[in-house]
Amino acid sequence: MNAVVENYRHLSLITSQMREAAVHGEWDQLVELEQQCSLHVESMKQLDQQPLDEETRKLKVELIHRILADDAAIREQTLPWMARLQHMMQSSRSEQRLMQTYGRNA
Repeated sequence: MNAVVENYRHLSLITSQMREAAVHGEWDQLVELEQQCSLHVESMKQLDQQPLDEETRKLKVELIHRILADDAAIREQTLPWMARLQHMMQSSRSEQRLMQTYGRNA
């Protein structure tokens, strides 16, 4: 099998695992997998410059579509979580400012 396709298959496996981690709220696992994904993408860059025959190109495109679908599913899971986290952090900062301003005078 072509090395480019094998690299995309491995990347698809990682993004699939990332999607599963996001669905199950396993945020630490998701972060670890994201780091692996980034390293793998970086290592793929030079190999991905090779010209491909039609069959290999089709396989590569199919894998890219899977990877993009996983990415969309991951975002669907993480964006609400990130919004809740941001809201909690903003609430905490507001509370700290109120305590600094009014807490001493109470």
